[in-house]
Parts: sequence; C-alpha cells; structure tokens
Amino acid sequence: MLRTERLLVRRWREEDRGPFAELNADPEVMEHFPSVLTREESDAIADRIESRMAEDGFGFWALEVAESGEFVGFTGIARTRFDSHFTPAVEIGWRLGRGSWGRGYASEAAKAVLEYGFTEAGLDEIVSFTAVGNVRSQAVMRRIGMIRDENEDFEHPFVPEGHALRLHVLYRLTAGQWKASRTTTVNASAPVKPLPR
Repeated sequence: MLRTERLLVRRWREEDRGPFAELNADPEVMEHFPSVLTREESDAIADRIESRMAEDGFGFWALEVAESGEFVGFTGIARTRFDSHFTPAVEIGWRLGRGSWGRGYASEAAKAVLEYGFTEAGLDEIVSFTAVGNVRSQAVMRRIGMIRDENEDFEHPFVPEGHALRLHVLYRLTAGQWKASRTTTVNASAPVKPLPR
C-alpha cells in the first residue's frame, strides 16, 4: 500500500467492484474508450488486474480517499499486453470516477506510483498513452513529468481500424529523467539564504 497526503493506493477489495462497475458504466468516464462496460465486463477487468498483479508483482491498484475510505478508481503500473514500436514496456495509468475529477487525485497518486516504479520495482522507463483527444489524461502525464514525442503517436491495436479513438499519443519518462526532475524540484524549494551584509 502507498500513502500520499490524501490517498491510499492499495490492493483491491470485493466491495470495490460495485463502484468500479459504476464508473465503467459512466459515458463521461469512458468517453475516450470504445464503449462503456457492463457489470460482467467490469468484473472481468478487476479479475485480470488481480491475476496480473500476482504475476508481475505490481499492477493497477485501487485508489481510496484516506479520510473517508471512499473508493474513487484506480492507478498503477502494468506491463503492456500488445505489440507496438515501444513495447515491451510498463505503462502508468489511472481511471477515476467523475465525482473525483478536478481535485488533483490522479496526479497525486501517479507521482507516488512513479516513485514506486523507479525505486521499488527498479524500472528503467515508464510510459503512458491515451487517445489523442483525451486532453485531461495528457495534462496529468505532463504534470507528473512525462514527455511526448509526436513522432511516436501510434494506432492502438485493441481499437478497431477506422475508429475515432484508434490514434494514441505516447508519453515517456526514464528513471534518469525522473531523478533529475526530483533534484530540480528539491533545489527549487530549498530556502533561500540571505546574502551577508
């Protein structure tokens, strides 16, 4: 379990499945996916998340507001399951219920997950990708320090050909870039010493 200022990033519980299904059935949450999900499809995703977590030692964890105990979605890292020019790779991702948007939860949790990925999991690079039109997720990617090269945009093989969501953007962050950005942040926030008189 990872703890941030306001959030818990933790293993899934059986009682998470109901609210998870609700957010997967919300057309606004699923705007940048090919379709909303039924309860059965949502439960199947939760099952896959659990099995891949057991296999890889990490995955998409449940996201909980620490103060209230409310399940608000997921965030985490997972191995990509398709072939592309940048795979094999480990991606960072998130999906939050609409009631939790605009509070900075995705960025807060993702920063903790990046730290886990580059330290505990020992990863050299973490990627993230989404449909070109998903500007909210791309804003999170930039806020957590990820970098896009437009030449690396790609067609997602799990999205049908000709579909408006097939074209995806790719963001990357290496362990070296992450460490350098943390050093810069620490130095920038250090107290300024007054000059001697």
